[in-house]
Amino acid sequence: MSAGTRTAYRRVALWGALAAKLLAAWGLSWDIQWHMTIGRDSFWIPPHLMIYGSVLIGLALGWGVLAYEWWRGVPTTRGFRLAALGLVLVVLAAPIDDLWHRLFGLDVTLWSPPHLLALFGSAISTLGCLLIAVELYSARSWAGRLALILAGAVLYGGVRVTLDPSWLYAYSYGGVLFHAFAMLAALILPLALVTTARVSALRWAPVLAVIVSFAVAIVGQEIAHAGFAIIQPVSVLDEEVAKDAGSPIAVGREIAEKNRTVPPPPWALRLALPLVPAALMALADPRRRPRASAIVYGVGVFTEYAWFLSTLPAYAPLTPTGLETVTALLITVACAAASGLAARWLAAQLVGGTPEPRAGRARPVAGLTSPGR
Repeated sequence: MSAGTRTAYRRVALWGALAAKLLAAWGLSWDIQWHMTIGRDSFWIPPHLMIYGSVLIGLALGWGVLAYEWWRGVPTTRGFRLAALGLVLVVLAAPIDDLWHRLFGLDVTLWSPPHLLALFGSAISTLGCLLIAVELYSARSWAGRLALILAGAVLYGGVRVTLDPSWLYAYSYGGVLFHAFAMLAALILPLALVTTARVSALRWAPVLAVIVSFAVAIVGQEIAHAGFAIIQPVSVLDEEVAKDAGSPIAVGREIAEKNRTVPPPPWALRLALPLVPAALMALADPRRRPRASAIVYGVGVFTEYAWFLSTLPAYAPLTPTGLETVTALLITVACAAASGLAARWLAAQLVGGTPEPRAGRARPVAGLTSPGR
């Protein structure tokens, strides 16, 4: 088998896997809204079918490449092994999630063990896609950069979703936890944004990843709205909420009711909240200064969301004291510094073990390219 043929079918598999991940992201957006407004009436709900249909596509592509190359005696890349392994974790999470609900009933939170397992597996498989793009494309290839930005956006969006329950903690406990989202965002999100910048050698990769992720989320919301209008499912939440007024869904409803007295934020503000910290990160140059750029990002997130929460009726009475705010800011900075270092290590792992590069394929981790890149 020629090297050109091998590269060609691997690239087809990569783009197919990225398309499947977009389908999964849209299904996840619909699934979250389904759980929050309808409840978990069955495993076989349409958003679940979208998510696990995309997983099956990814499994077929990833494991198909692995099986074919094993049969032909071709050494398989690390990227395909990592992507395939991550999807196995997602599949394992499905029966565990079904058992969890059978044992504990309705649970509308992303922080249940099976949900976290599925999200972790998805993140691992997306890192695999990043690695495949590094393995298959030149650093100066526009197709390669597009694949890296798309994979980075999917990774950022998937990790960002896991932070949503932090709003419940901010509302329920206040104090230092009023800034729970900012602290967790500083700890986790640079892993996606800094890593994408360093493997793509694009200084503004964090901004591009956030914009793409935002666009994907908008499409997901429109798909959910259309799906609800067509299917018109019946909610089963009221009786469940009545059983436990302190459940996450009950608290979420309480927050929504209080915030309903003010108009929802405009789209420009919704985009600016994640985009401004990403722009600050890019200005600090995550390719060369991963820790400093992560800290700048964390401080930007902290400042923006401290202001934004203070404008919402549900959160305004919970504004913490000066000492609590300073404590939360110090924790945010520490989390961001740790995340920047972890992202530098992660990017080195993705790039360091790739095959011998072709001409013009220098990567930014071991020796960064010129500042203008």
